[in-house]
Amino acid sequence: MSARLHFFGAAGCVTGACALIETDHAKVLVDCGLFQGPKTLKALNYERFPFSPEAIAAVLLTHAHIDHSGLIPKLALQGFNGPIYATAGTIELCRVMLPDAGAIQEMEVEALNRRNQRRGGEAVTPIYTKADAEEAMRLFRSTPLKAWREIAPGVRAQWWNAGHILGAASIEIELSEGGTTQRLCFSGDIGPGGREYADDPEGPMGVDHLIVESTYGDVERRMVGQVERRKTLAEEMRAAHAAGGPLLIPAFAVERTQELIVDLLELMEANEAPPGQIFLDSPLAIRASEVFLEHGRLDDGDHPFARLRQSRWLQYTESVGESRAIERFKGWHVIIAASGMCDAGRVRHHLRRLLWREEATVLIVGFQAIGTLGRLLQEGRQRVRIQGDEIKVRARVRSLDVYSGHADANGLVNWVKARGPIGGSIFLAHGEPQNLTGLKRRLIAADAVDGKILVAELDQSYRLRAAQTGEPERGAAPRLEPKNVSRLDWHNARAEFLSALQEKLEEAADDATREAILHDLKERL
Repeated sequence: MSARLHFFGAAGCVTGACALIETDHAKVLVDCGLFQGPKTLKALNYERFPFSPEAIAAVLLTHAHIDHSGLIPKLALQGFNGPIYATAGTIELCRVMLPDAGAIQEMEVEALNRRNQRRGGEAVTPIYTKADAEEAMRLFRSTPLKAWREIAPGVRAQWWNAGHILGAASIEIELSEGGTTQRLCFSGDIGPGGREYADDPEGPMGVDHLIVESTYGDVERRMVGQVERRKTLAEEMRAAHAAGGPLLIPAFAVERTQELIVDLLELMEANEAPPGQIFLDSPLAIRASEVFLEHGRLDDGDHPFARLRQSRWLQYTESVGESRAIERFKGWHVIIAASGMCDAGRVRHHLRRLLWREEATVLIVGFQAIGTLGRLLQEGRQRVRIQGDEIKVRARVRSLDVYSGHADANGLVNWVKARGPIGGSIFLAHGEPQNLTGLKRRLIAADAVDGKILVAELDQSYRLRAAQTGEPERGAAPRLEPKNVSRLDWHNARAEFLSALQEKLEEAADDATREAILHDLKERL
């Protein structure tokens, strides 16, 4: 038998995960995520899907992160009415994450429309609303790990623990027709293993085709245990305290935030770091914490997140008013606010008021996609634009890579090797170009390749056959050329130019020089 595999997201970039499996009898979608990063890439969220949603028999979801689940409400709005299969943990997280994403879109579109009205621009509508997301939850169906489930005619699947976040899974899919079968495995996001909060990643062996993430495909990290991780965090806390201002942590609301809070509380209460108020300023993270309190117990009965129930240092800020009230606090305190890539949510408000202050510290603790505000700060930009305002970065910007929920390059190679023998192809997805090519090189060097390695490209299709290399097929022109998927776009270039112009004008010796600079630019235009 043959089937087709279409990559409609997380191809050449790390967001927008979406793959379509097509047989003669069924179309099944694996993930349906939101694109994040440069505005040109995010614009794909507003376009129609490159397939007919009403023709999809089912959606198989690897985990709840928005770059994997965030367009499911839009899928339902545009005609999909089939089941969405996911683990119980993933469903519980989606129950809080998807409505939160809809609420953020409503709030940000409202603010954008006010700015557009002042500028004479056109009004825009959100991709979906909170109510749309709540309505889409009726389509979810829970599935246990390591149990085959019939999905559609000739299609069945089972979920394997991926060790990434609560409920995260790799998905094994078996396609059958006329007495012949072929097996695929989608890695989802693979955890690093060896963590006290999650089990080690697993997966099937001997599949025909493997689709694997490459987020850190060319990055090696030293394994860090709990003691060393907390020691590193304590050093950052002491330095931020010495600077005299608050510590702002843009945090991913699911699992990273909960791990951070547990460590912050342990360090403060053991007097290993300066004690102070911790504000969890993210309604989503607060609700996600409740999910972790309910479902986060480990196999041995231990509950690592029990400390989230109450602490004299921890304060949840649910309402906008409570969030604004944080501004009254001076000196040392900690603010944890979503989103982790600084692209949406309350963290942008805090960045606007703190980035220009020398006594403030911003601590980046997770992966930052190209074109996101978090990536620009991580790369050392001296000026950034937030909601149209230019801000000079005077705050201390620090990065801490000990809380990642992703396997590094060695972890990915080892996970792929454990899936062998692979009779057909290994497709590398969910990575930026350097990490995609780096992981390919490492897999070849490690003799981990039974099949041919193919790097997925956006909107590329392949014909799949058991134990054979995937055959690329010519289709419609891609929505974005491969070279434009994972790079800064003209919006980023404009922001950088305006910052450079402002700096040049400020440095100019006198007004005559400033007028000459502007005259020169106007002539060139």
